[in-house]
Amino acid sequence: MLIFKEELCKGCGLCVSACPKKILQLSKTRLNSKGHAPVEVTDPDACISCAFCATMCPDCVITIE
Repeated sequence: MLIFKEELCKGCGLCVSACPKKILQLSKTRLNSKGHAPVEVTDPDACISCAFCATMCPDCVITIE
């Protein structure tokens, strides 16, 4: 399971491009308190917990459980 600290997300998209299953996207409808579009998971059941997204995140926003 992916857990995002949405308030710390800068919307850089590095995790989106790193995901081999292509299940991450920047939100098209929400912004965090800093005005950035946070990442969201489009299909949580498809996640293989590879942690590529967490590894790519420069701000350690993503946790895999």
